[in-house]
Amino acid sequence: MARLPRLYLPGCAHHIIQRGNNREPCFYDEADYKAYLSFLKDAADKYQVDIHAFVLMTNHVHILATPVDDQGISRMMQAQGRKYVQYFNYTHSRTGTLWEGRYKSTLVDSETYLLTVYRYIELNPVRAEMVEHASEYPWSSYRHNALGRMIQLIRPHSIYQQLGKTAEERQKHYRLLFRGRMPEQDLSAIREATNKAWVLGNDRFKAEIEAKTGRRAKPLGRGGDRKSEKFRVMKDQ
Repeated sequence: MARLPRLYLPGCAHHIIQRGNNREPCFYDEADYKAYLSFLKDAADKYQVDIHAFVLMTNHVHILATPVDDQGISRMMQAQGRKYVQYFNYTHSRTGTLWEGRYKSTLVDSETYLLTVYRYIELNPVRAEMVEHASEYPWSSYRHNALGRMIQLIRPHSIYQQLGKTAEERQKHYRLLFRGRMPEQDLSAIREATNKAWVLGNDRFKAEIEAKTGRRAKPLGRGGDRKSEKFRVMKDQ
């Protein structure tokens, strides 16, 4: 089955995953993490992309971002990826590719899924059993969004801003989102949408995206053509 083209929509949040080739490490030490974030900030500023949340895992990266135009995400990822690979190969005396082909991304329905994706991203180290709480992991946006420790890269989404009138209120309400485990259905929905390039949102949002882009936003119903009028007529014969 041919890969679906990635969808880009100005002003819409995107969940992005970039994986290391063959699931090999993309980061070896603190300097690598810092370099990646520095290159990402430069590229985000240049191509006018707001970064809302991120996590840098050992062999992959998650980013939640909103572009100003439909080229911003792809240009940012290309520019950042190219510079980081050059840095990484030179620093660690290696050659060849670092990333596993092209990155994956999905459009996110801000009204129903945005804060869920924030949480999904920043809880990655907890699910991987690297730390017991998101606040313990240094290479994510949690400390900025939940604790107010400034990360220059981060630009808050309007939905995050609505959590409170002051920074302290927003951080307090944000921390409440991290109580308990994420529902399995949310985990599955996010993973399927991002890995398969479907849209993450409710039916109305998906219909809007299909109308704007002319591309399917969700998989066909089980059975595909089995639901067609032709199939029903044949079945009745």
